[in-house]
Amino acid sequence: MGSLSLPEKIEITEVCPRDGFQSVKKFIATEQKVAIIDSLAVTGVPVMEVTSFVSPKAIPQMADAAEVMAEFNKRWKGKVTSVVLIPNLRGAEGALASGADWMNFVISASEDHNMANTRRTVEESIAEMKKVAELKGSTKLRVSAATAFACPFAGPVPPEKVFRVLDAAMEAGADGVTLADTIGTADPKFVTGTLSAVRRRYGSYPFALHLHDTYGMALANMAAAMALGFASFDAAAGGLGGCPFAPGAAGNAATEDMVNMAHSMGVSTGIDLLKVLSAVRAMESAYGLKISSHLAATGMGLPGQG
Repeated sequence: MGSLSLPEKIEITEVCPRDGFQSVKKFIATEQKVAIIDSLAVTGVPVMEVTSFVSPKAIPQMADAAEVMAEFNKRWKGKVTSVVLIPNLRGAEGALASGADWMNFVISASEDHNMANTRRTVEESIAEMKKVAELKGSTKLRVSAATAFACPFAGPVPPEKVFRVLDAAMEAGADGVTLADTIGTADPKFVTGTLSAVRRRYGSYPFALHLHDTYGMALANMAAAMALGFASFDAAAGGLGGCPFAPGAAGNAATEDMVNMAHSMGVSTGIDLLKVLSAVRAMESAYGLKISSHLAATGMGLPGQG
C-alpha cells in the first residue's frame, strides 16, 4: 500500500476567542474571556485570533474587543502572534489602534453570503479591502475567502468565484490568504478538487484552511488538504463557533481533535494536547460553554479522568 505524503509540521491558529465566542448568545464577561485566552496561550499555540472589531450591534459578544486586546498585549505580546478579524475600514482602524499583529479581512466568494455578512457586494468588499491594505503599515493583513467551498444560500461555490477574491488579495499585497469552509458542508472530494485548482493557479503559495464541522468532515478535509501540501489550519478549542450569518453552520474543527489527529499521523504541531484539553475542560465546567469535540466527549486524556 502506498503511504500518504504529509507535511512534517503544521501551524494551527487558535480561533476560539473570536470565532468560538461570537456565536455564544450570553455575553462572556471580559475577565472570563481573558482567563480562557490565558489558558489557551500556554498550550504552545503560535497564533491566536483574539477578537473581532465589528459593530456590537451586529455581534454583541465582541463589544469589548479593545479591552480584550489590551489584556492580551499585556500578557502575550511577542509570545503569541495576535490576529483580529475586521469586516471593513472602520474595523481596521480599531484593530490598528489595538496593536494587533495581524488583521483578518473577510470577503465571501459567494455574492449572496457576502451581502448577508457585510451588506456589500463582493466587489465593494474588495474595494474596501484595498483601502485597508493601503493603511496597514507594519501590521500584516490576511484575507479570508469565506464560503470558498459552499454557500448556505447558493450551494456549491465554483473555484472561479474563489479566484476572484484570491487574485484581489494578492494584487492588494495581502500577507496571507485563508480559504474557509464557512458552513462546514464540504467533503474531501470537493475540497480536493478546489484545492487542486488553487494549486494549479497559485503554485505553492502557503494558503491556510478554516474548516467547520457541520457535517462531521472537518478532519477528513484537513487530511485531504495536508495530502496536497497545505500546512496551516484554523481550529477552535472545544469545537466552538459558527457563523451568525450562515444558517445551520456548526462549530469549527476542534483544536484538540486536530492536534490529536496530526500527532497520531506523525505530524508535529508544537502544541501540548493535554494543556488544550485542560483548557477545554475549564471552559465547560467554569464558564458553561458548550463543548463539541470528540476528545472532550470521550474524556480520553482529560486530567482527572480515566
